Amino acid sequence: MKKAAFYTLGCKVNQYETEAMAELFADSGYEIKEFNEVADVYVINTCSVTNMGDRKSRQIIRRAKKLNPNAVIAVTGCYAQTAPDEVLAIEGVNLVLGTKDRKNIVTLVEEINTESNINHVSDIMSNHEFEELQIKQYSNRTRAFIKIQEGCNQFCSYCIIPYARGRVRSRKPEDVEAEVKGLVARGYREVVLTGIHLSSYGTEHMEGSPVKGGDWDSGPLWDLIERIHRVEGLERIRLGSLEPRIITREFAEKLAGLPEFCPHFHLSLQSGCDATLKRMNRHYTTEDYLRRCGILREIFDHPAITTDVIAGFPGETEEEFEETRSFLETVRFYEMHVFKYSKRQGTRAAVMEDQVSEQVKARRSDVLLELEKTMSREYRERFAGSRVSVLFEEAAEIGGKWYMMGHTPQYVKAALPLEDGMNREEFGGRIMELFASGLLNDEMLKVEFS
Repeated sequence: MKKAAFYTLGCKVNQYETEAMAELFADSGYEIKEFNEVADVYVINTCSVTNMGDRKSRQIIRRAKKLNPNAVIAVTGCYAQTAPDEVLAIEGVNLVLGTKDRKNIVTLVEEINTESNINHVSDIMSNHEFEELQIKQYSNRTRAFIKIQEGCNQFCSYCIIPYARGRVRSRKPEDVEAEVKGLVARGYREVVLTGIHLSSYGTEHMEGSPVKGGDWDSGPLWDLIERIHRVEGLERIRLGSLEPRIITREFAEKLAGLPEFCPHFHLSLQSGCDATLKRMNRHYTTEDYLRRCGILREIFDHPAITTDVIAGFPGETEEEFEETRSFLETVRFYEMHVFKYSKRQGTRAAVMEDQVSEQVKARRSDVLLELEKTMSREYRERFAGSRVSVLFEEAAEIGGKWYMMGHTPQYVKAALPLEDGMNREEFGGRIMELFASGLLNDEMLKVEFS
């Protein structure tokens, strides 16, 4: 039996695609191995959001070559799409596939040998069809990510992803529903809807712009959510990253009416300074963003609001950075993903004047990371002394003691001490209402039966 191993860099969409490709190999008779084991085929699903993503992708490719010099190495994903010749030049790479035709990866791999050196990347911008990939079985049996949308039409000035993923394409709602039903039938309790620009789901079929009066039309996405919430046995629905303008009172109230919906909103901000947002080609102001966070906090009880922030965008002065830091303090996020600005060739920001030095970007990033740590702990502490719902996923040893680990609907990590006589297998995949007695550490709640 031939063996295949996989490595994923980057976002949840990449993780979904890797799982789907692994299933294709398994269905074709391959044994799926861990990446650090010897295999006949290594598939590396790359990321290109930052220069670090490119660099890490190259490192992983070289690691695969060392694991088995005779293996076939196939490279897919965003870095492969945007720089195929660069990837193909790395010693050991046999196939470069990009972000299209992944459903044919087994056939393409089996048509080559270790002497092959093939660039199979095609023009992603002319692709108008959603590539149907599907997952029947994840490695865990609690939470499943489901890719429902591909591509992005926003063209933020710093972002290479529209060139790596192409224009917006959406998956048929009946196909999404069928996958959800199959996963629930196999024991999954929660689904997470993901996409490159999730809020754009279905908007390519609209007439005109999805933005009306400054609000993003949530209609197609809501229709899909409403459709899958009817799937019997599904207990949680979670959304991936959202366009801030999709948060309207009407949309929030409809979501709040679904008992399965998890009040966890990732609203990408990128900067808390209006001048910087304008240079980024982000189509909202800080005032508008704050207003939409207010809607969520009015309609939901203690919702989790998370975000992305870029430190050191071209032209960002100390005054602009201070505006961002102050705005973040005002919003009080549960979690922030902080990135140092990374120049991406082919984007407008890459040729902007007043590029910020690496030293300054690192200092600003450190400031925001410290702020994130403070706000995140503050958010978790609010649950102490209250009852929380936890979906248990796995057992873990912390400080010499065993706990069952899980997440609340807000995606706060929770830990239940496993006392003598408790069978950890009884907890896996169960949703339980428990008492949050306090913080076990900075990252998780300690929950108890009382």
